Amino acid sequence: MDVVTRHGPAKATLELPDEDDPGFVLLLTHGSAGGVEAPDVLAVRDAVLERGGAVSRVTQPFRLAGRRAPGSAARQDEAWLDVVAAVRGALGEDMPLAQAGRSNGARVACRTAVAAGARAVVALAFPTHPPGRPEKSRLEELRAAADAGIPVLVVNGDRDPFGVPEAVGAAEVRVRPGERHELGKDPAAVGAIAGDWLAVTLAQDHQK
Repeated sequence: MDVVTRHGPAKATLELPDEDDPGFVLLLTHGSAGGVEAPDVLAVRDAVLERGGAVSRVTQPFRLAGRRAPGSAARQDEAWLDVVAAVRGALGEDMPLAQAGRSNGARVACRTAVAAGARAVVALAFPTHPPGRPEKSRLEELRAAADAGIPVLVVNGDRDPFGVPEAVGAAEVRVRPGERHELGKDPAAVGAIAGDWLAVTLAQDHQK
C-alpha cells in the first residue's frame, strides 16, 4: 500500500494471518538507519501473524526517500498518523490498533499512541539517550503513551549503548541479556515476547 502523507510518500506492507480474520492490527516500523527487514522487526511480524493479528510494516517517508536522518519529530509524527489513517481505512475503524517500532521508530510509536488511538505499544530497543549522553533523556516520549494509561512493552538489551529505560507509568520493561541495540542475538525470542504480550494485552483490553 502506497500512502501519500503530508511529508512525502510512505509504504505500508499489509500482511494478514492465515485465518484471514485478524483480531487486531500492528503497525510496525524501523529505526533511523534501518528498514522493515531488520531481524527483530521480522521476528515480531512473524509472531503476531502466528497469533492471529495483522501486521503493517511501515517504511516512513524519510527512508523511502533514501535519507538516514528522520527529520523533526513533528513531521515524522504527522506522516505516521497519515499512515495510521490509511491502514485503518483499509481494515475498518473498529479494528483494534497496536503500534510498534525499533529505536527511532519506537519513539514515534510512543509519541503518537494517544493521537492514533492505539491500545498498546511495543518499543524495541527504545533509545533512552544518545550513546554516552545520559543527561539527554528521552523518557518523556515513553511517558507520552505510558502516562496516558496505554500499555507499553519495552524490549531492550542490557548492553545497549543507548541505555535501558526504567519502567514508567503503564510501561513494562523486558531486558534481554547479552543483547545490544540491534537485538540481533536472538530475534525470535524478542518476537515471541512481543507477540505473547500483545495477544494477552489486547485480549484484556477487549474484555474491559
